[in-house]
Amino acid sequence: MKIVTAAEMREIDRVTIEEHSVPSLTLMENAGTAVADFVLERFSHAECIHVIAGRGNNGGDGFVVARKLHEAGKQVRVLLLADPAELQGDALDMYKRVPLKPNVAQSESDIQKYSWTEADLFVDAILGTGSRLPVEGVFAAAIEKMNESGAPVVSVDIPSGASADDMKSDSQPVVHAAAIVSFTALKPAHVFQFRDVPIALKQIGTPPEAITSKSDLNLITPRDFEVFLRSREPDSNKGRFGHVLVLGGSTGKAGAAAMAGMAALRAGAGLVTVGTPKSVLPVVAGFAPELMTEGLAETERGTFSILALETQRQFSAGKNVAAIGPGISRDREAAQFVRALMDRMQLATVLDADGLNAYEEHRQYLNGNNRPVVITPHPGEMARLTGKSVADIQSDRISVARQYAREHNLYVVLKGDHTVVAEPGGRVWINNTGNPGMATGGTGDILTGIIAGLIAQRPADIATAIIAGVYLHGMAGDLIRDEIGEASLIATDLLLGLPQAFRKAAASLDADIL
Repeated sequence: MKIVTAAEMREIDRVTIEEHSVPSLTLMENAGTAVADFVLERFSHAECIHVIAGRGNNGGDGFVVARKLHEAGKQVRVLLLADPAELQGDALDMYKRVPLKPNVAQSESDIQKYSWTEADLFVDAILGTGSRLPVEGVFAAAIEKMNESGAPVVSVDIPSGASADDMKSDSQPVVHAAAIVSFTALKPAHVFQFRDVPIALKQIGTPPEAITSKSDLNLITPRDFEVFLRSREPDSNKGRFGHVLVLGGSTGKAGAAAMAGMAALRAGAGLVTVGTPKSVLPVVAGFAPELMTEGLAETERGTFSILALETQRQFSAGKNVAAIGPGISRDREAAQFVRALMDRMQLATVLDADGLNAYEEHRQYLNGNNRPVVITPHPGEMARLTGKSVADIQSDRISVARQYAREHNLYVVLKGDHTVVAEPGGRVWINNTGNPGMATGGTGDILTGIIAGLIAQRPADIATAIIAGVYLHGMAGDLIRDEIGEASLIATDLLLGLPQAFRKAAASLDADIL
């Protein structure tokens, strides 16, 4: 789902009106109608509804909302925060159609006199995506009164007082919206500032071809990976769903490889083989009977030996994706094994954990030039791969991930709050599932396995498999968090939450709430 800036949204509107001949008044009518329908559906109990409107197009949308709610039999009051003589264009036209006399507040004293406590619900139609911040005067006073009222607020397009383009904002005051109804495409603030606020994105007549964005930024939603949520054909067999090779584990870290293997199975892979140092094999095999295992040459330290390359053809035969790194350790010879294996093996590869750290001093050699490569670093690993500080990574996560993906011709999954997925061609996806309870050892190994398991099923659709894996991994964590809390969540809980995540994602395909 596209994310566009305020300037890009203005251009989308211009193209829609001028090049596709959709009247601006029609767009406003459709927008206001969408908000009114949302209020009637989601807040049906609210009888006394106050529409607080500014003088611009956001206010124009609000006038339509007021008319529609009045026609639906609701007790509607309109408060215009401007002199009616200041209204122009479509907003003026819609103001004239309101079938009741609006109240007017042009000063902070007018705001104080207004009956804020009578409303069951407020519709915030004060300021749109192009407003200048910070908000002052009558607008600020109205926002503060709505927030103090205790009544829920539905914001039109964006909560008034917020900057549409800002990923973080300390601007005050901002409407404390209970829900947001936006139009056509999301803005950065919707994704980053209002993650926990229900957002309904409505289409109001803009042709799909008009919705373009130079930033090529997108929010992951189940509709973006619907192909992984469909029921399987009745004549399916395990051979249809791919064979994942997990290469990982070392003495003391066998669980990482085992968890990655089980995650690949839970994600739907037909078969999973875990290749691990010989002495570690019994631990991995004992983790779950569904895992097949392959014992490989090891060092005296219980890590991968470079000699394991001699059987590479054997352990990679019949597999269609490899997950390399979980539990491998920082052992120098194991790192050498990883780099040599990446040079010679042609399987699509998900590289994680110490598989990434193997390239800390060999950054220039990590690329996806010969086959698809997905890397899943946390900020510390990304810092080692780029030579930047963790602070540098965290200060501009989107640009860092996009640049690295382009320069190294691979897919980057930069983990953390709002995990970033960057494709080699520059497209970027933002994930809004997941929670702090997942900040515990092993959850990254689960993610690696999920992504590999999805790639195994559709190796020609790498990007879709990655975004599906990231979203479902986070949703599994959210569902488990809701059951047991954040503090008690452990990595293997995600294996139990993943089936629930698949079901919930499938059930939400037709939902209009993000």
